[in-house]
Amino acid sequence: MPNLFKTILNNLPTAAILVDKNLRVRYANKAFCDYFPDSKSRGTLKDATSCPEPAACGTGIKCTYCTIRKLFLNAAKHGGHAFRNLIVKSGESGNVGFRIKVKPMGKFYLGIVDNAYEMEIAQEMHSAQNIQQRLLPAASKGSSVPYSFMYIPCREIGGDLPDVYEVEGDTVGFLSDVSGKGISAGMLSAFVKAGWDREEPSPARALQRLNAKFQELNLDERSYVTAAVVRINKERRELIYSVAGHNAPILLKSRMGIDEIVMNSPPISTWIPEFKYADRAIGYREGDILVLLTDGVTESKNEKGEQFTLERVEGVLQHSENAEHFIERLKAALTAFCGTFNDDITAMAFDL
Repeated sequence: MPNLFKTILNNLPTAAILVDKNLRVRYANKAFCDYFPDSKSRGTLKDATSCPEPAACGTGIKCTYCTIRKLFLNAAKHGGHAFRNLIVKSGESGNVGFRIKVKPMGKFYLGIVDNAYEMEIAQEMHSAQNIQQRLLPAASKGSSVPYSFMYIPCREIGGDLPDVYEVEGDTVGFLSDVSGKGISAGMLSAFVKAGWDREEPSPARALQRLNAKFQELNLDERSYVTAAVVRINKERRELIYSVAGHNAPILLKSRMGIDEIVMNSPPISTWIPEFKYADRAIGYREGDILVLLTDGVTESKNEKGEQFTLERVEGVLQHSENAEHFIERLKAALTAFCGTFNDDITAMAFDL
């Protein structure tokens, strides 16, 4: 960049950052670097924001939630224009909150900070995001059944909740999806986490208990929770499952193909408060793959308004060797198809 442009940008009182179409930072002015004392004026977004993520920029687990990365991805999708309130972790110096607009500048995107907004709100949002990330399942090493999952919230706070745990020697996979998006959805998913009975061996009874607790919230009919629960019994090679209004079915890949496991039942809601959920069982063979996913996966749309569809999910599963391979391929296929997401995206896969 010519020295004249650098001089102009550096003397602007407004923070500015110039990013190319490969999400490489070509220049960040002095005002921008003041927000991030340990940052560099060139390099990756990680370098510019002094991000503490140990992995390379764009490849780490937390990169999925990176708000500044999402901002420039949105700009690339919408002709270079984007606007967002950002909450960014700035090394050891704490959280940085600001409004930033992106405008096209030839082959680059110029991000200009409007003004710093209330830091207390920014810190609260960042704390809520950290809390929600801690609600996610632990590494697969602690489970008797290997598994892999992906969780991509469309906003800073998501409404999907995956969980994996052990009960009476069996592994249980639990996946819920609450109505709405953003903060309200995050609060409802926290209720689900707190209200779910991990000690109950019956998926159906656990759903009924959650439904009973949901009635105490006294919410209107617009609030609800869909859920799918599967208990994996390795000794009998049997899946015991129950579903509460979950739109996307449970998928089981076997030597014979893929089975769609569907159960017609209402979600956790005030619609049918006394509904009795039931357990069902299905056998499996060694080497099968079990998949649970939210409708955010199947209903994700591309620029033409086309949905990703269940058929595409099954196509990815059909050519996947194991759970981890399936999740990696599904994430790549969704990203290539949609680019950005308008709903929370969650999928879990188990190697049986």
